[in-house]
Amino acid sequence: MKKKVFSLGEIAKMIQSELKGDPEIQITGVADLASATPSEISYLVREQHLPLLQSSKAAALLITSQIKAPTNLPLLICANPELAFQQLLDLFENKQEMTGFPGIHPTAVIHETAKIGNQVTIGPYAVIEKDVVIGDRTIIGASCFIGLGSTLGTDCLIHPHVVIRERCHLGNHIILQPGVILGGCGFGYTMDKKGRHIKLTHVGTVQIEDDVEIGANSCVDRGRFHETRIKRGTKIDNLVQVAHNVILGEDNIVAGQTGIAGSVTTGHHVMLGGQAGVDGHLEIESGTMIAARSGVTKSLKSGKYGGAPAMPILKHNRIQALLRNIETFVAQLKKLQNEKN
Repeated sequence: MKKKVFSLGEIAKMIQSELKGDPEIQITGVADLASATPSEISYLVREQHLPLLQSSKAAALLITSQIKAPTNLPLLICANPELAFQQLLDLFENKQEMTGFPGIHPTAVIHETAKIGNQVTIGPYAVIEKDVVIGDRTIIGASCFIGLGSTLGTDCLIHPHVVIRERCHLGNHIILQPGVILGGCGFGYTMDKKGRHIKLTHVGTVQIEDDVEIGANSCVDRGRFHETRIKRGTKIDNLVQVAHNVILGEDNIVAGQTGIAGSVTTGHHVMLGGQAGVDGHLEIESGTMIAARSGVTKSLKSGKYGGAPAMPILKHNRIQALLRNIETFVAQLKKLQNEKN
């Protein structure tokens, strides 16, 4: 495929930045300061990285007006260089080049009732079940399984070894990293008279709204009777468990190894740190931030929390500071008790 080339002037218009330099310079890609070539753009957002400019071979630099760069490089002045850099990365990147098997591979098994959109890629040994619908330009990696009646929107990127079980529904611009499993049965059992665990069947579904990304080996279980829903723009890290009937609000961030128990509901822009745990049937208000390794045991109003059980972060920090000196405090207490006796 032909390599993309844009002039600096064209790029400046695309990302709505102010160009200081030659608009005719030709750009073929983007890279970090250390590895950029004379035809690639880089970016700088922190003054402590200014020394890297001395050895950088970048053709131009994305930068804010607040940083005065001692360089003769052409500059693209913008409010958010990191965001602009990502926009350019998306511009130059070609998703179809992520696989050497464009189009529909002959080893893919596709049910005759499946509806496949235009410019769809389906990799080797993928299985597309009955009544599946796949939107235009979506990429299905090798050895993926798309279950009966599931639907995928346009421009989705489904990496290898993803399992999307029956009747799951995905919007547009979804990214599922390798090993994601959507629509597994929830962890629910009842007990019979002999004390044996009897599995509770889950007949609900999973709904993934637009612009969601789910990290490698994360799982989203189907609802018992209704749905588990991940709302628009939420980003989930690797090795995260989202249980049945959970509703995650818009633009949530869920870091790695977090576990969210059944029927939890979150508002928008909730952040969960790594290895956090959330008990079932709780509500977490919009804008709430929960520190890593916290244990949420009750519903939370908007704010910052940490610890197990989770408490307001300032209180948690004070307790942690005191605990660092616990041996000294115990020694002082013993000394006072001995003096009293």
